[in-house]
Amino acid sequence: MLNITVWNENIQDKNDEKVIKIYPKTINGTLANFLQAAGHCVSQATLHMPEHGLTKQTLDNTDVLIWWGHHAHNDVSDEIVQRVYDAVHRGMGLIVLHSGHFSKIFKKLMGTSCDLKWRCANEKERVWTIDPTHPIASGIGEYIDIPEEEMYGEHFDIPTPDELVFVSWFKGGEIFRSGCTYKRGNGKVFYFRPGHETNPTYHNQKVQRVILNAVKWAADTNKEYPKYGNHKPLENL
Repeated sequence: MLNITVWNENIQDKNDEKVIKIYPKTINGTLANFLQAAGHCVSQATLHMPEHGLTKQTLDNTDVLIWWGHHAHNDVSDEIVQRVYDAVHRGMGLIVLHSGHFSKIFKKLMGTSCDLKWRCANEKERVWTIDPTHPIASGIGEYIDIPEEEMYGEHFDIPTPDELVFVSWFKGGEIFRSGCTYKRGNGKVFYFRPGHETNPTYHNQKVQRVILNAVKWAADTNKEYPKYGNHKPLENL
């Protein structure tokens, strides 16, 4: 069992009728439900909670943080972003979903603009498994077909991934690096592309399986943080 915190700005979940119809329990609630069903201890945090729900105590008790955001990236406090950044470097896993690519925390960890091409046309996405040996791809098979999704296209301005697990193809012809892993300090980061709010993507069992695999992978890390700064000699000088 892992301690997982699911973060969502929780704006469209309350104000957009299309989103409410697809995710009546909210996006974070939908994610939390299948994670809990898999035996994990899951808490939810949103933008408008005190400290965005990401207190130091919460992060200290979190094995993996899942992040979904869209319209309110700039409303996230820089202080909280730094707190999450430090937690990742000390060993907390981070799963960034869909439009979270433009979140402050993901851009800070990547050190790039994280920009891309996009189009909302409810077109077919086929998520191809590029590394079938990777733990995140376990049980997925050669590909995931998603009937309707928002298109993200290259160039995706991210550092070269440590591991590329999935690549997406869209009906309109574009491709996209849609499953990317990174290590930052003691922490592991996974970016997973699918999850537009007006498409029922998080009800897809294979998409859920990827996220379940990812939290297990991201939590499997050494939490013994290295010592830095001035250091006394081990031997007599």
